[in-house]
Amino acid sequence: MRTHTTIVTLAAALLAGAPLAAQQDGNGPASKADTTTSAAPSTAKPSNLPPITLQRLRPADKRGINVFETPKDDPIPFTGFRLGFGAAFTQQFQGLGQSNTAAPNVVNGANTNALVQIGHGPNNAVANAYVGAQLAKGIRVSMTAYLSARHHNETWVKDGYLQVDDSPIDFQPLNTLMQYVTIKAGHFEINYGDAHFRRTDNGNAMFNPLVGNYIMDAFVPQIGGELYLRGRGLAQGAFVMGGVTNGEEKGMVQKAAQRSPAFVGKIGIDRQLTKDVRARLTGSWYGQSKAANQVLFSGDRAGSRYYSVITNSTDETATAWTGAVQPFSGPTGPLHSVVVNPFLKVRGLEYFGNFEQAKGRLASETALRTITQTVNEVTLRGLGENVYLSGRYNTVSGKLAGIANDVSVKRYQVGGGWFVTPTVLTKLEWVNQKYYDFPTKDIRNGAQFKGFMLEGTVAF
Repeated sequence: MRTHTTIVTLAAALLAGAPLAAQQDGNGPASKADTTTSAAPSTAKPSNLPPITLQRLRPADKRGINVFETPKDDPIPFTGFRLGFGAAFTQQFQGLGQSNTAAPNVVNGANTNALVQIGHGPNNAVANAYVGAQLAKGIRVSMTAYLSARHHNETWVKDGYLQVDDSPIDFQPLNTLMQYVTIKAGHFEINYGDAHFRRTDNGNAMFNPLVGNYIMDAFVPQIGGELYLRGRGLAQGAFVMGGVTNGEEKGMVQKAAQRSPAFVGKIGIDRQLTKDVRARLTGSWYGQSKAANQVLFSGDRAGSRYYSVITNSTDETATAWTGAVQPFSGPTGPLHSVVVNPFLKVRGLEYFGNFEQAKGRLASETALRTITQTVNEVTLRGLGENVYLSGRYNTVSGKLAGIANDVSVKRYQVGGGWFVTPTVLTKLEWVNQKYYDFPTKDIRNGAQFKGFMLEGTVAF
């Protein structure tokens, strides 16, 4: 959705309003809430944490780390209609080098397999704006806008949706039902897998311990609805979700014969086993019979953090997803994808895994292709979790359109970060990505990029 609201107007609104925030870990136990308000006694120690004003909303700052689905119950009281604002800003300094072994492909006197020359320097800053409102007890509306992004330099509304966790009518059967049920409807980031809760979302890089997202990045806002059933008592932390969407990033009534709805589902459990041990395991699936523009692995309007790698184009916007693999993009036939995500946290040591398989084809293809992705990530946090070290190994393998044999892409990332305050994070990453078994006339043949990325992000 495009918007004609200017950055200046949104910035003024941000300065005038209270920040969006909430406090609780996914489906696990609640974190200690920050109920700081502007009415606190003058003798109170000043806080670097934004006040919490809206119910059941993930904080944009450090408190949002390891928060997955928004909490069913949280300690934020309903005090009437509230309006909240927030923002996030991120910029990198890139120091990458690249090479390939592709055979020359000369077109009009130019070798289209020659990589563009890149050097060290800063990338353009990107920014998000958040607007939300508490409409009633347990009922809120939220919107995210990309004020600037690599792929869209203009302001772009990413999502806007309504979430309902309580009955708007004081009717006991509905009140009882809504103790277990959450309804989400509108244009929202679909809940396929857990990796989208840990990725960088344009201007907000707080939740990603490293700089780049996955090679195959399952992330997309779509129009539709999701229904959650959450356990209580002995089943606390367990949940089931089912949803249906339009299956594409934008609303569209044209090309109806090429379109079909998409169905998404998720099941999982998230438990704080002891004071020091938290465990979570989820499985997700996505299915669609056809799409005029398939976006499950190409729905990120922000673009990759690795600028101008493994391309011969100098247009950063047109090549916004450099370094990523998008196996089913554009008009497609059936697509079915599943992912399993384990998460374990023992004190300051975290493990997160992503085991994924997608099977589908483009509309122009006759045979289905299968592609798999594996991610293993370990993060060690210390000093009150204000500093950390992290490492990730990410592989993608399978068949891509137009290539007869299987290919693979492998990447490792190591780095660390420092939370200067709960709203300010700086991090450093070393990345090395290699491409295997691509045809000799493909620019990715023998390709590699490696080097460092320095990133700073502010979110509130």
